[in-house]
Amino acid sequence: MVPYPQLLEGISDPGRLLQITLDHFGAETGTIHLLGPDGMLHLRASAGSLPQPIMDAIRVIPVGKGIAGQAVALGRPVNICNIQTEDGGVAPPGARATGVRGSICVPLLVDGRAVGALGIGASRERDFTAEETARLLEAGRYIGRTLWNS
Repeated sequence: MVPYPQLLEGISDPGRLLQITLDHFGAETGTIHLLGPDGMLHLRASAGSLPQPIMDAIRVIPVGKGIAGQAVALGRPVNICNIQTEDGGVAPPGARATGVRGSICVPLLVDGRAVGALGIGASRERDFTAEETARLLEAGRYIGRTLWNS
């Protein structure tokens, strides 16, 4: 069995990269955002059942806003055990409409610079382990290099 994130090698389609990641981590929803020339995060791929108002809200995200925006602004993972009860101000109020509970978002890093975000979510409460977070960060570096340079 090929270990993750080596499963991603040779794949450049954002949707496929995201689906492999979701399958590996047993997550149901996810997104990939990349920085655009305007300095905003633009949705490149999504998976799972996200309500239309959420899709409209996440097409373009300012850096620093929401979970993906925070991961990019801070240059580090944002891990939320249960979005439904999170009150730390990271998850926007509309995030509860997704039905997602456990969520993690990691920056896509290219040469140490955050150029986007990879977010995955599960329908149950979940704290992603340090090992899982490390694998997601490694995948984020691969996805960042692949998509940023395409």
